[in-house]
Amino acid sequence: MRLDKLKINAYGKLKDKEITLDNHINVIHGENEAGKSTILNFMINMLYGISKNKNGKAYSDFEKYKPWDTEEFSGKIEYTLDNQETFEVFRDFKKKNPQIFNDKKEDISKQFNIDKSKGNEFFYEQTKMDETLFLSTIVVNQEQVKLEKSEQTILIQKIANLVGTGEDNVSYKRAIDRINRRQLEEIGTQKSREKPLNKLLRENENLEEEKNELEKYKNKKYEIEENKKNLLEKFSNLEIEMEYLNKIKKILEEEKIENEKIKIKENIKNENDKKINLNKKEISDIENGNKKIIEKNNQKINKLIKNKNKLKNKFIILFILLCLINIIQFIFIKNTIFKYIFLLTLPTFLIFSIIYLKNKKNKIKILEKENKEEEEKINNEKNNYLNENKIIEKNNNELQNEINELKNNVNSKINLEIEKIKNNYLNKIKNNEIIKINHLNNINEEIEKKQKEFNIAKIKLHELDFDKENVEPQIDNLMKIEEKLVNNNEKIVNLKKLEKSMNLAKELLGKAYEKMKNTVTPKFTENLSKNINEITNGKYTNVMVQDDNGLVVELENGNYVEANRLSVGTIDQLYLSLRLSMIEDLSKEKMPIILDEAFAYYDTQRLKNILKYLANTYQDRQIIIFTCTEREKNIFDECKLSYHLINL
Repeated sequence: MRLDKLKINAYGKLKDKEITLDNHINVIHGENEAGKSTILNFMINMLYGISKNKNGKAYSDFEKYKPWDTEEFSGKIEYTLDNQETFEVFRDFKKKNPQIFNDKKEDISKQFNIDKSKGNEFFYEQTKMDETLFLSTIVVNQEQVKLEKSEQTILIQKIANLVGTGEDNVSYKRAIDRINRRQLEEIGTQKSREKPLNKLLRENENLEEEKNELEKYKNKKYEIEENKKNLLEKFSNLEIEMEYLNKIKKILEEEKIENEKIKIKENIKNENDKKINLNKKEISDIENGNKKIIEKNNQKINKLIKNKNKLKNKFIILFILLCLINIIQFIFIKNTIFKYIFLLTLPTFLIFSIIYLKNKKNKIKILEKENKEEEEKINNEKNNYLNENKIIEKNNNELQNEINELKNNVNSKINLEIEKIKNNYLNKIKNNEIIKINHLNNINEEIEKKQKEFNIAKIKLHELDFDKENVEPQIDNLMKIEEKLVNNNEKIVNLKKLEKSMNLAKELLGKAYEKMKNTVTPKFTENLSKNINEITNGKYTNVMVQDDNGLVVELENGNYVEANRLSVGTIDQLYLSLRLSMIEDLSKEKMPIILDEAFAYYDTQRLKNILKYLANTYQDRQIIIFTCTEREKNIFDECKLSYHLINL
């Protein structure tokens, strides 16, 4: 693939800048701080996105390259794959995902996978090269080859790592050493008492002893809980029994109340009967008394009548005598005055007799009237008693009906309610003797008995709770110990798994290292030897890796020397040669070679060799060289090698 065009709208200090790239060698020249590194980062961020994570740096790329004086923060890159398909990518760096267009300018962004953290992975899907691999292989910058003489062993180690493991930052020996150190620190050995595994095993022994001591409290707890369970069951049974007895008691008390009502009504009826009998006696007494009074009054009347008749007869006789005397005196007495005066005795006597007899008659009438009134009074009084008795008898009849009805209702209702309660509690109550209790006094005695049992059980329950409170801290300690043992055993299992994993890792790492040395390493060393031979004009023809001496280089005279005895420049060449030898196998695309101030410490001859080598060996690849000097331009001109110059 090749990068065709960069359009920087605003990125870092660059604005409205377009860069067109050639399909082979491109030299981007500019003084320091001219923006070469910014352009390189723009290319990378356009393809993989810009990170807002600092990753140990003072500022993230987003913070570092976001323009201060404009809201615009975007750009576009155009590139062509090996199959000649062209693509344009527009990216607004403030957004997670870019827009991807094909050669027909159709938006095909949704055709690629979108990762939640990385965004649209279009470039990885097209090249099978992620950002880490891109930066660690095809991009070579000044920091990766700039080493002082005292630091050359680091670069030698990187080269050895690349040859031995395929990664410049992975050393087989260091990896094995680190696994061994970690194994010792995190797991330990049989002899290391203070290391994690042995400490856990010793701790487990102590915990097991404590656990055995506390196990008895566990049994005690089960015993307490069992007793408590039985007591609670007894509580429940007692509550049901007392509930049953209280309901029966309530029904019987209602029966008692109803019976009391019946008794009161019967007492009222009895009192009414007594009143009736008393009234009858009063009537009898009145009738007897009335007869006596009437007889007495009749005797008086009869006596008065007899007296009146006797007087009347006497008065008649006297009147006749007076008449005779007056006749005689008229005959014999000559005195006329005396005659007429004496004659007046007749009318006087007659008037007196009439008046006297009339008084007697009136007195008789008064007595008769009084007798009649007394008789009426007695009859009225008698009638009152008779009427009262009728009312009382009527009330008694009604009372008797009420009493009969109450008795019938009470008996049927009470029996029905009792049977209903019995049926409800028949399956709930285990004690059949309680079911048979129907008398109120017996029920009260049974309730009192059950209440005593309930109180005793309550006291025992409090005692069990107290015992439980004493046992529970020990059980808690036991649970903590058991939990600690489980955790420790998990840790021991995990440590043993980790130990097994580490041993397996060392075994696999050893096998992989041997396989790498037998298969991949020869290919690397072959490519490395070929490249270094070309770059150094045959000065160094062969490079190999030895377990004892590390990286060894063959000199022109056939002698072998350890790489760390070479100059820094030669070591730089070795490292760059190895990076170039890996490019073929990195991607299905022929990726560009990007060199950012990679030749800063090359002398003129070394620079000429490497540039000629790059121009001739990688004619089918795009090469982009960032430089602040004109050495590369001058060498290309001198060697008549074509290139595309871009001045910033």
